[in-house]
Amino acid sequence: MEMAPATRDGKNGGVPEWRVTVPEGASVTVEHESCRAARAWAWMVSCVVVLGDKVSGFAKRIWKIGADDPRRAVHGLKVGLALALVSVFYYTRPLYDGVGGAAMWAIMTVVVIFEYTVGGCVYKGFNRAAATVSAGAIALGVHWIAANAGHEFEPFIRSGSVFLLASMATFSRFIPTVKARFDYGVTIFILTYSLVAVSGYRVEALLAMAQQRVCTIGIGVFMCLSVCVLICPVWAGQELHRLTVRNMGKLAGAVEACVEDYFAEQADGKQQPPSAGADGYKCVLNSKASEDSQANLARWEPAHGRFGFRHPYEQYKNVGAAMRHCAYCVEALSGCVRSEIQAPEHVKRHLADGCTTVAARCARVLGEAESSVSAMTTSWSLEFAVADMNTAAQELQSDLRELPSKLAEESPATVIDAVQLFTVTSLLIEVSTRVEGVVDAVDTLASLAGFRSADAKPEASETETKVINPDSDEEAH
Repeated sequence: MEMAPATRDGKNGGVPEWRVTVPEGASVTVEHESCRAARAWAWMVSCVVVLGDKVSGFAKRIWKIGADDPRRAVHGLKVGLALALVSVFYYTRPLYDGVGGAAMWAIMTVVVIFEYTVGGCVYKGFNRAAATVSAGAIALGVHWIAANAGHEFEPFIRSGSVFLLASMATFSRFIPTVKARFDYGVTIFILTYSLVAVSGYRVEALLAMAQQRVCTIGIGVFMCLSVCVLICPVWAGQELHRLTVRNMGKLAGAVEACVEDYFAEQADGKQQPPSAGADGYKCVLNSKASEDSQANLARWEPAHGRFGFRHPYEQYKNVGAAMRHCAYCVEALSGCVRSEIQAPEHVKRHLADGCTTVAARCARVLGEAESSVSAMTTSWSLEFAVADMNTAAQELQSDLRELPSKLAEESPATVIDAVQLFTVTSLLIEVSTRVEGVVDAVDTLASLAGFRSADAKPEASETETKVINPDSDEEAH
């Protein structure tokens, strides 16, 4: 590339020109400024489109979360309402003068203790109130002792009390009972005592300050409980009850679906995809943390609906443990069903009817147990279903014992091919045994919770019979 001198003919106005020498056979593309601008606009438009797609996808996910359970959106509104009500104490001059500058503690209380369930709100509210009162009382006592001990020993007494109480309270969190029920309260106790003990060294009116904080925290707790209980309450006990019922239904569907998938005819020798309900056992296996949390929170709730005081929420955990014990066996059964090594179809046919029958009876038993827990009633139909399941399992065991001799008559190699069928059948029999363990746990729950009998005639019917037959001997006397 070289600069050409200005020409004298004046065609270019006497301005030097740039000339580019291109080797022979090479190609040159000249890009105009308008092309660059078009590319920039296209890039900006593509960025806007991508951003719009991401925002739209995020909005759809948010909408789906609210649509799946509208109570989540209601919970957000409840938190906003509680904060708006408690903020009146901060914005209104007469109320602000009554509680002083400690009104902010009421707002902080609402933020930290308002939970989704009533049990969670009561749990945190009780722990915060009890921890605040106890820590404040102990701090006042230590303050009095330190003040009477003289200025030389006062800092050592205060620092030593903070060290001792904080160490003891922190160690108590390792105790299982304290960890399960009062972990939040211990944390608030350490925080409150440390703040009061440290501030009391410089603040003269310590008693007035402690009184204001206790009052404002009480206002915040009362506001949270009122909004949480009176407006669309979500009870942890009911959530635990529904979770147990839902898991029973999914476990029943998983047992039946796995067996049906195993004995389903294969197209072109390829394994068929699993049925929709074959993975239901995974929900049962993953629900332990939720069951433990809800059972712990449900104990703090007052009586509501069919859930009275001292309702056996702990027994729901035992029912869940029995279902997980069964779900582990179903998981092993599902692994055999989805294995790439399968028994020949002509071998499967020997036990297909028996296995299908046992799976159906197991699903029926779990379905009856689900109905019993859902309606909180007891019925003889559950006992009959268990008897039918045990009978079918015994017949399947008999068929399993006779199968090796039948296969040996056909061909000795066939016995080796049937090894997986033996495994699936044994697991299915074990599932039926563990299903009976679930029924035992449900019977214990029914006994402790006082489930009413669905087979007994209601008392109202007997009263109506007496009214309809006034000429009976009993009424005549």
